[in-house]
Amino acid sequence: MPTRVCCCCSALRPRYKRLVDNIFPEDPKDGLVKADMEKLTFYAVSAPEKLDRIGSYLAERLSRDVVRHRSGYVLIAMEALDQLLMACHSQSIKPFVESFLHMVAKLLESGEPKLQVLGTNSFVKFANIEEDTPSYHRRYDFFVSRFSAMCHSCDSDPETRTEIRIAGIRGIQGVVRKTVNDELRATIWEPQHMDKIVPSLLFNMQKIEEVDSRIGPPPSPSAADKAEENPAMLAENCFRELLGRATFGNMNNAVRPVFAHLDHHRLWDPNEFAVHCFKVIMYSIQAQYSHHVIQEILGHLDARKKDSPRVRAGPTVLEVFNTLLKHLRLSVEFEARDLQGESISSANLNTSSKDSDEKIVQNAIIQTIGFFGSNLPDYQRSEIMMFIMGKVPVFGTSTHTLDISQLGDLGTRRIQIMLLRSLLMVTSGYKAKTIVTALPGSFLDPLLSPSLMEDYELRQLVLEVMHNLMDRHDNRAKLRGIRIIPDVADLKIKREKICRQDTSFMKKNGQQLYRHIYLGCKEEDNVQKNYELLYTSLALITIELANEEVVIDLIRLAIALQDSAIINEDNLSMFHRCGIMALVAAYLNFVSQMIAVPAFCQHVSKVIEIRTMEAPYFLPEHIFRDKCMLPKSLEKHDKNLYFLTNKIAESLGGSGYSVERLSVPYVPQVTDEDRLSRRKSIVDTVSIQVDILPNSNPSDDVVSNTEEITFEALKKAVDTSGMEEQEKEKRRLVIERFQKAPFEEIAAQCESKANFLHDRLAQILELTIRNEAHDRGREKLQVPPKERTSAYSYVDFSVETGLCIMWHSKGAIDRNCASEIFFYIAVSFIFST
Repeated sequence: MPTRVCCCCSALRPRYKRLVDNIFPEDPKDGLVKADMEKLTFYAVSAPEKLDRIGSYLAERLSRDVVRHRSGYVLIAMEALDQLLMACHSQSIKPFVESFLHMVAKLLESGEPKLQVLGTNSFVKFANIEEDTPSYHRRYDFFVSRFSAMCHSCDSDPETRTEIRIAGIRGIQGVVRKTVNDELRATIWEPQHMDKIVPSLLFNMQKIEEVDSRIGPPPSPSAADKAEENPAMLAENCFRELLGRATFGNMNNAVRPVFAHLDHHRLWDPNEFAVHCFKVIMYSIQAQYSHHVIQEILGHLDARKKDSPRVRAGPTVLEVFNTLLKHLRLSVEFEARDLQGESISSANLNTSSKDSDEKIVQNAIIQTIGFFGSNLPDYQRSEIMMFIMGKVPVFGTSTHTLDISQLGDLGTRRIQIMLLRSLLMVTSGYKAKTIVTALPGSFLDPLLSPSLMEDYELRQLVLEVMHNLMDRHDNRAKLRGIRIIPDVADLKIKREKICRQDTSFMKKNGQQLYRHIYLGCKEEDNVQKNYELLYTSLALITIELANEEVVIDLIRLAIALQDSAIINEDNLSMFHRCGIMALVAAYLNFVSQMIAVPAFCQHVSKVIEIRTMEAPYFLPEHIFRDKCMLPKSLEKHDKNLYFLTNKIAESLGGSGYSVERLSVPYVPQVTDEDRLSRRKSIVDTVSIQVDILPNSNPSDDVVSNTEEITFEALKKAVDTSGMEEQEKEKRRLVIERFQKAPFEEIAAQCESKANFLHDRLAQILELTIRNEAHDRGREKLQVPPKERTSAYSYVDFSVETGLCIMWHSKGAIDRNCASEIFFYIAVSFIFST
């Protein structure tokens, strides 16, 4: 009877409940009853309106089985739910989803790891189903919190801990995939969710950095399968997917938790993991949103600017230039302040350590500028080059926009070097179609200004930047090292026909380039690298910008350098004079083979051959060796050791070159840059000062001069015998120069002569004022007037008059100029007496 009652009651139950009950076997070990499962699936597809009731009943049974710890029936219920979920793809699935998510939540809340993993797997399957329309009332707050907690599992069993963490990461990945595609449902990007998701992923990514630091062989084809078993690799893939789906409005919410995690766990020092995180971010987000990341980094850097240098060095990997340069200046200020404050030996150790830390910051900033700038389009890179160049301070000018008032000379030099290093990295790989695009006038002028500074390292950096911009066919590596090349054809130089824009550039800026190369060769602190870079500059101009006129100008420049080394008006050391001679030999050997004029090549080869036998110190292979014998003087050398202008003109003229200008000596244009760059003027090298100290013996007042000025010497200098022939020769040379020389050179010579006269007069006036002040000092010491008059009148008057006559006799000034200077001397003498 009871059996019949049960049968009758069972028959009265709804059909969906009977179908659900039939899928559960008596023994859970037998698994899901497949035949009854097919019936349930067919019923659900045929009557989709019953899906919500089927889901509710299954959720009821599952909750009961979870409470009773009947894991076997729980597995069967979840398997049935998964099959129903995959089989039904209609809009009526939405009510069923609510029951499904309720059951998944029940599993995740249980304390058994197997049930948590089971619930996660079911949620991932659900996340991969694309719904026809989004459900805006559905929220995933619980799943975000629960999956994030699973990512931080601290189970005592390592295998169980890894399994739970992988499940948590996969669950977060499922939440991201399910929600980010719905534009109207942006709850997943809210800060309260991102503050849980991002740190959970970074926590697992950090583990692989601690194990292998990402150093090893490239991943194998099975790396994707292994990623499913490795929490760190799975977390990184999920993090990349999350960032790749971020849009304009929610990018900042995804990036800010990264800074909080790195700060909380103190991962800026060492910064390997921090750098890796930002690489993942920059390579994962959409390119048009990169500035958002940079803006967040700048804000964080400003907030942490008072931290230790190593912490500040972390986020500067992705800086932009204005804030970068501000922090560069701050770093140099901190370093200069520490150097000034060191007093005792114990403090020196701490200061040196802090100094090295500041250098880490500075190097990180330079690398950032180079990395960021080299990945920009050419038109943006040109603007950045102008921006950086505008920050480079030049002594004596205020055109730069960087505040260096607190740095001093040493700090200013450090910033100059670092900015030029940054500019060198930005220009690396820059390829412009025309040289005007790479070196516009607004950029060329400030770039060449540091090339005249009395610092060989600054001049090297300027030349290297110019090489980056000039070398449009990657020939610089073939020209590395100054040497006599036996056959230039073996280098396989790449070059193209000079375009009209490049020709116009050389007509406008050629004299400026020649001038800086000429003056750069005559610097007293040049080392071997300076000569190598100057040689490369001449070679690159020949390859990239030289037509027939430019070739003639470059040869004139080389001959002028050779003459300056022989005459030695700048009092250079013998090493530097021989270095200039070697530079000229290497370049003329190169240019003669490039233009392929046989007679020119023969003359150059002959001179080099004679030098090899008689004067090897005139060749780069010998002069730049460690132990090279130097000559005592160059005046006694045979002219066969030098490159002769008439021989070169004869050889080039026979090949159709216009060689009239070769007979006109090259004279560099004189500008204000000489004064701004702290270059010593010629006046400083020839000025003679006579000081008569009080209470001193006459024997102590003897001034040792290389040339004694006597009456006979003055009479000999004034002697006019042979002056008429010299005047005629000078007139002929002047007429020839004005007929054949280009207008730019004529203007440069006139300006040079005017500046020369101005400098001489200023020097004479300075001597006069100084002596008057000296006399006033003697009056205070009660020196008798007769002694003052004899001391100044005859000694100074004789010296200044002798200098004036000597300059005129040597052709440094003409007769009119000498008359004017002598008039100034006479006036000074009259007023002083």
